[in-house]
Amino acid sequence: MNVPTPSPAPIATPDEAARMRKFIRTGLGLLLLFSIPLVKVVRFALHSELYSFIVIVPFISAYLVWIDRGKLYPSGQPAPRGLAAILLTVGGAFLLWAGLMLTLNDHHVRADLLALCMYALVFLLGGAACLHLGRQALRVLAFPLGFLIFLAPLPLAVETGLETILQHGSSWTAHRFFELSGMPTFRDGTIFQLPGFSMQVAPECSGIRSTLALFLTSLVAGQLFLRSPWKRALLAAVVLPIALVRNGFRVFVIGELCVQIGPHMINSWIHRHGGPVFFVLSLIPFGLILIWLYKSDSRPSASR
Repeated sequence: MNVPTPSPAPIATPDEAARMRKFIRTGLGLLLLFSIPLVKVVRFALHSELYSFIVIVPFISAYLVWIDRGKLYPSGQPAPRGLAAILLTVGGAFLLWAGLMLTLNDHHVRADLLALCMYALVFLLGGAACLHLGRQALRVLAFPLGFLIFLAPLPLAVETGLETILQHGSSWTAHRFFELSGMPTFRDGTIFQLPGFSMQVAPECSGIRSTLALFLTSLVAGQLFLRSPWKRALLAAVVLPIALVRNGFRVFVIGELCVQIGPHMINSWIHRHGGPVFFVLSLIPFGLILIWLYKSDSRPSASR
């Protein structure tokens, strides 16, 4: 599998260059308008283990634009004005929602307010791209602009729901591992009763951080190496089952250690700091699936 190579430097007509300059000026104006929320979201990410990935999101988007910059021109026919209107309206609605939360002094969660501001920024940038650029340029910028949505932390309700799914799904998967190993096990929800020992899969043990990291990896890898939209979607879809198997296996390993060696293993390194090890293990099936999809792609790109 070859690493994508940058496209040749684009050659733009004066009209296309003028339209691109208008979009860049509009984008810089939006970044200035949202400068305070952007600073706050970076500070939030730097103090959050779960959302530390936020700080690299704009660099990934910039890299994706750079490697395909040769495809920006000719920019093609103007983008649909209806799409621009929809994106600008949705962006304005998110901005209004955030403003109302501040004005009404609602008991909002900080992450939710930052998420609304980032959603507004991304939709407004998308609307500006539709207003100023042609369809070809918009196709090149669509994914990098859309990827900026991950500047926003998950709303608290979404984060809690995902955490619950992973927590209970991992418990179910771990139970299957215990059954396959022949370990006598009783499970009540997320609580396991093992021989001489009991443990619980807590929300903080759900593996949500590594699951989000793998999901973002799947999106970028699909964009770089796969041509077929359904194969990109399939690569993203396999993240959840891989995450459940990975985290269930981790619970199984910790449970086995506690039974075979002693209950003190619940405080061992593999429990407290072993997450990266199991994340690397999960990259093996993920990589194999990516290679299979890449080789079976019906329209491989020579530059990829």
